[in-house]
Amino acid sequence: MAELFESGRVVDLILALMMLEAVVLIALARAFPGQLRLAGLLYNLAAGACLLLALRAVLSDAGWLVAGAWLALALVAHLADLNLRLRPSRN
Repeated sequence: MAELFESGRVVDLILALMMLEAVVLIALARAFPGQLRLAGLLYNLAAGACLLLALRAVLSDAGWLVAGAWLALALVAHLADLNLRLRPSRN
């Protein structure tokens, strides 16, 4: 179990589950149009995935530049998510 964490493979497993979650959310959004704010959910997942990839970069000694790039992308996805959440709703 320790090897799973030390190698960063645990991140790969979590990312696979997140991809499955995205597929389920897309399927639900298509099945129930207008019920889910899919873009915000996907931005949120993207931000989380970028944070996980930054963690994996650190665990695998990829260097601070790679980890920093993933963190910057996480910020972009987070800001996109916030933009959607804070935008006034159209009723």
